[in-house]
Amino acid sequence: MARRDDNISYAELSAYLARTAVLEQVQGLLIWDLETCMPAGAQEQRGKQNGALEEIIHSRWIANELGDLLDAVGPAGLDARQSAAIRVARTRRERAVRVPVEIAAEIARVTPETANTWAKAREDSDFESFRPMLERMVQLKRQEAEAIAGDGCHYDALLSEFEPGTSSEEISETFRRLRDSITDLLGRVRDSGKAVPEIKGNFPKSQQIVLAQEIAVEFGYDTSRGRVDQSVHPFTAGSHNDVRITNRVDESDPLDCLYSTIHEVGHALYEQGVDEGLGSTILGTGTSMGVHESQSRIMENQIGRSRAYCNHLYKRMCDQFGTSWISDTNDLYRAVNAIKPGYIRTSADEVQYNLHIMLRFDLERALINRDLEVNDLEAAWNDRFSEDFGYGVDKASNGVLQDTHWAQGGFGYFPTYTIGNIYAAEIMARVARDIPDLDEQVSRGDMSVLRAWLREKVHRHGKVHLPHKLMEQVIGHNPTEVPLIDYLNEKFGALYGC
Repeated sequence: MARRDDNISYAELSAYLARTAVLEQVQGLLIWDLETCMPAGAQEQRGKQNGALEEIIHSRWIANELGDLLDAVGPAGLDARQSAAIRVARTRRERAVRVPVEIAAEIARVTPETANTWAKAREDSDFESFRPMLERMVQLKRQEAEAIAGDGCHYDALLSEFEPGTSSEEISETFRRLRDSITDLLGRVRDSGKAVPEIKGNFPKSQQIVLAQEIAVEFGYDTSRGRVDQSVHPFTAGSHNDVRITNRVDESDPLDCLYSTIHEVGHALYEQGVDEGLGSTILGTGTSMGVHESQSRIMENQIGRSRAYCNHLYKRMCDQFGTSWISDTNDLYRAVNAIKPGYIRTSADEVQYNLHIMLRFDLERALINRDLEVNDLEAAWNDRFSEDFGYGVDKASNGVLQDTHWAQGGFGYFPTYTIGNIYAAEIMARVARDIPDLDEQVSRGDMSVLRAWLREKVHRHGKVHLPHKLMEQVIGHNPTEVPLIDYLNEKFGALYGC
């Protein structure tokens, strides 16, 4: 077609993409509601709503109108953000064109039922009651992956949605090197025989929620543009001026609530920190889940589980729960970094956490690539867990049923958690040079300087840069697992004298 004025063409394209982004934001709210407060009886209706909305969104991505608008905009005169928007739009369109609309809509339609079935199965610790729905979801995600990848790697087709620019082979090799180092460190920790302090007491739900909300604000979460709720599995939803987080409460373990909150706040700060000019555009969210996880892991682990922050957290917890739950701030630091047996990924220490991710990565890759069937998944999980951790899974809710990701079709997501840990270690090595008095600030509960640094270097850019380009820009080189290995060895070697 004849080229029109590029400025007019880009304005039309931008308006079209902005409307699509708004529809996707609405879809995100439907999922948030599903996970937090939707009545159980609304499951079927929500499925129809989600499926219908997905049909509309998918149709907008494959529409000839969008293709014409993309063809009409020439590269001349475009700034970096405009060029990035076109790059993201072309990628999204190419992906959508390959996937039949009925598959995309069906995935959206069955997600509410699958998620609700998972939640009930987890509560009952009954994998068999969930298996048929998971088989349906896996079948649909295989069809989606095959449509996108063709003769290529099917798992990589799904991985690219969460971490563009990488491959399962690259990740597998990185994980192999990391796994060797983690296994060695874990063996040394276990051989040390050091006792671990325990937090004991009853911590009322209402008081945990109050403290968690206060800590979220201390870290910089803007509650005028977000809210904190409870869900079975903590998560963050939304973008820009509507970013919502959830946590969960165990009255015998306040750390679960507090650290899940800090983790989700890390995600929320990223979304709330995107530059105002990008907020309502296709670039107005995080560039990848690996980078996103780096932000949550920085806040939860590198800051939240640091000795400096424990000095502050101890005082805050004593104000809320009294002083009988643990002896002093040093014991709190040791308790929040305890390496001990456990089944649950979200409660795992920093050393064992990555073993949880590697297990899930290998299993979901095998599922999508048709090397494993859902019927054999629980046994495969239990065998791998026993091999990696040295003890068996006691029940399905502590094993294959503990995460919601597969119920929601999130295949390809899991490896980004460890990628995020790798990025976090790289970023914080740079922060240590740029903010030499960070520990002093953190011990006062002051995150403002760190938050401003992250906003300038990472948050404000949204999707303008691909993840590997953004990381090179932030740290000055291609990221590797070495800083994470060094960080874990230094921290836990000192804690356990090994």
